[in-house]
Amino acid sequence: MSARSDRSPSERVVVSGMGWVTPLGHDLETVWSALMRGASGMAPITRFDARTFPTSFAAEVKNFDVNPLLKNPTLHASAGINSQFALGAAAQAWRQAGLDVKPARNMRRVGMYLGAGEGVIDTPNYLAANLKAWDAQTGKTDGAKWAEIGLRILNAAGEIEQEPNMPLAHIAREFGARGPAYNCLTACAASTQAIGEAASILRLGEADVMIAGGAHTMIHVLGVTGFNRLTALSTSTDDPSKASRPFDLTRGGFVMGEGAGMVILETLEHARARGVKPLAELIGFGSSADSYRITDIEPTGRGAAAAMLQALSQAGIDPRARGADGRPLVDYISAHGTGTKENDSIETLAVKRVFGDLARDVPMSSVKSMLGHLIAAAGAVEFITSVMAIHRGMLPPTINYSNPDPECDLDYVANTPRAARVRTCLSNSFGFGGQNDTLCVTAFDE
Repeated sequence: MSARSDRSPSERVVVSGMGWVTPLGHDLETVWSALMRGASGMAPITRFDARTFPTSFAAEVKNFDVNPLLKNPTLHASAGINSQFALGAAAQAWRQAGLDVKPARNMRRVGMYLGAGEGVIDTPNYLAANLKAWDAQTGKTDGAKWAEIGLRILNAAGEIEQEPNMPLAHIAREFGARGPAYNCLTACAASTQAIGEAASILRLGEADVMIAGGAHTMIHVLGVTGFNRLTALSTSTDDPSKASRPFDLTRGGFVMGEGAGMVILETLEHARARGVKPLAELIGFGSSADSYRITDIEPTGRGAAAAMLQALSQAGIDPRARGADGRPLVDYISAHGTGTKENDSIETLAVKRVFGDLARDVPMSSVKSMLGHLIAAAGAVEFITSVMAIHRGMLPPTINYSNPDPECDLDYVANTPRAARVRTCLSNSFGFGGQNDTLCVTAFDE
């Protein structure tokens, strides 16, 4: 049973619109079809010359033009690529929610909560300024000279667009949202946290509608360099489409992705007043910290398990119980599933801690095997995947799964999609620094 029946319509939070921009496409149907085909978005990097990098491939967003989705593209002429992704995903969600034809009652009660990452640095000019301002005699950068050069060669609008709050600013301007505005950047857990905390704002009565999700790209020189130095990226020299292998014994790191995922959340009361039918109901959110290391997951899975248990508790679901049909009460887990040795084995362990003997009966999969890792935007895209699974009665696969790992011995929906009755899903996101977040979403019932 779910705790949602104990909540009033003003406390029940529903999903009324969704949108995404991903390496597999720019709209719900295109991306979902690609996921069902087991397609891969990985290819050699085109954004910069990466031939000398240990990892020379990524999952880039291809051929995306945000302008046709915008009311006034000139307002966003300086938008960075991450802000363009955010605007595109939000515009889709806004329209699916019918907010363009059945507007919110009060735009001061339309808020935003994003998990958006920083923009792309102007690497050539930034490095040029550093080199030209370097004083070899003192062994220091001449700050005044750097500022003089920077003012001459750096683009002011481009520098502003590096700030992680800029996607929020662009979305506010495009849709006229004047309510609560927040952005978090808790690494790979950011947009899951954003959606969960946006729901909390709605339940507290501080807003009627929240635009929530995330946008990010780290497919640039510093981003790829950083993750290569952390040894987190796959360095496979074979076919890039085979490089992301979550839960497989031969997995060797994740593949960098980029994009955005956005949802419209609103109270059921507000959705009813607008006359729209919700897509799903968000019934649980859990958040925890590992209290361990920055780049290593706590090895027993206690933090990840705590986030899942909190989300299930808020939803009123006992993970060790079966329904009247003998099945677990959770039908699917959208795994964090990065494809690193550590993450996949510990996430598996955490699922076992939560579900006990039922763990092997709960299918889970990682769409990062196809989309790559969208970093701050990953959680929102994977949450949307869960809602799509509920609507379509299909589970997306974990592709490139060929060699079972004894430490990863659950049901990962290997290689091909699976028809299933899907009502309730968990969506997991675990970030560097030990941030763990889980959402619980279910089919909407009046």
